[in-house]
Amino acid sequence: MKAPFSKYLTGIAPALKDLVAALNADYDYVSVLSTDSIGFRIAISQSSKSVSDQNMTTERGTVVRVCRDGRYSEAAFNEFDPADVAGKAAEVRRVLDAQLAVLSATGSEIYETAALSDEPQTLFVEKETEQLPETVDTAALVDLMSEYSDRGMETIPGALDVIVNAQSTHISKIFLTANRDLRQSYVYTEAMAASYAPNEKGEVRFIYDSVSDCRGPEILRRLGVKLERLPQVMRDVLTAEAVVPDDYDVITSPDVTGLIAHEAFGHGVEMDMFVKDRALGAQYIGQRVGSDNVTMHEGALCEESVTAYAFDDEGTLAGDVIEIDRGILRTGICDALAAARLGTVPTGNGKRENYAHKVYTRMTNTVFDSGTDSLEDMIASIDKGYLLAGVESGMEDPKHWGIQCIINRGYEIIDGKLTGKVVSPVIMTGYVPDVLRSVSMASPDRIVYGSGGCGKGTKEWAKVADGGPYLKMRARLG
Repeated sequence: MKAPFSKYLTGIAPALKDLVAALNADYDYVSVLSTDSIGFRIAISQSSKSVSDQNMTTERGTVVRVCRDGRYSEAAFNEFDPADVAGKAAEVRRVLDAQLAVLSATGSEIYETAALSDEPQTLFVEKETEQLPETVDTAALVDLMSEYSDRGMETIPGALDVIVNAQSTHISKIFLTANRDLRQSYVYTEAMAASYAPNEKGEVRFIYDSVSDCRGPEILRRLGVKLERLPQVMRDVLTAEAVVPDDYDVITSPDVTGLIAHEAFGHGVEMDMFVKDRALGAQYIGQRVGSDNVTMHEGALCEESVTAYAFDDEGTLAGDVIEIDRGILRTGICDALAAARLGTVPTGNGKRENYAHKVYTRMTNTVFDSGTDSLEDMIASIDKGYLLAGVESGMEDPKHWGIQCIINRGYEIIDGKLTGKVVSPVIMTGYVPDVLRSVSMASPDRIVYGSGGCGKGTKEWAKVADGGPYLKMRARLG
């Protein structure tokens, strides 16, 4: 079935168009983004069960963006009476004009930016799904998630708890200007099963696995398959030793490959950072930053994941950008205003945390491309090293291009064979070009993970996805 476009947005669309027309007389550019999203979040543990509609993207509201004399301003609201367009136009005008007046009165330094182009365009997209979060039987899902938690307690050695979280959201958005009418509706769902247990030293170890897709709650049954793998993973980390700090040949599993993609070429090539001179990546455009085995895609169209939208929050159609082409950094990603300031084109990466938040350049799918090497050949090629698996967290420094990846575990490889020894946790660090230039092999498979979010600095959370194949490289572990 198609995820049906919001009846609410369909109903107010004519009045929103009238609002754009009313404001166009006063400004050089006017756009309206209106969102109507609904969903649920289920959280299960051995001690509690909860169902909430307050998940990350449940919202209903509108934001107006205008430009006058090279200066942009925005006003957001969540109440709109289609019968009183004139009243709303007057209210929005007061807010916008007050913001623009403050800029002038305070002598604030601004980026004077030309009005965005407004070429005629229409789009209507309803993506496929089997179920809708607003109509699914959440009580049955609570029972299913509870069953997963109970099963984990029975099978995962030493488990103190098994936590199961699930979230599903049906998103509808409409973007309007004088000449554009873009509408989209889609569902994304994600879920995670996690557990923690003490080892013989009393140190608590944490493990998890997840599912996510641009589909409905029907994907939650996939979590049962993931749960079957967790008992062995827990045995691995409970018996693990500390890694001896050194430089090693390593193989990264697709989830760790995705973490490297996100941290190495995430914020560092978000081009609003170029405008502010806060990213070293700006100096490397056209230069080699990786080996010939490194090709990286970024965009909502390059994978059908939790971030596979049809257009971004500025009305730019989604794309598939090749950031790195066989080791050469070709471009970054860009929102519309940053693109105008840099003299380039937007890439469909202008995203808001919600309608009441500012647009920033944000990642969607950040993915290493596949190669032709088998995992078996990769393992056989290593004299001493590790197969790294399980993502915990990561950090990057866009200004100096250093990364730190915290990885759940590493499986020792000696003389081309897995020894059965496990190290945990593992911290991988390095200078991005050095790490990527060392990539010597890549597998044919490519997997994308989308069960997390990403902040811009310390705030502005947005959905992201990342992944890739197995990669062989050289890295510092500690």
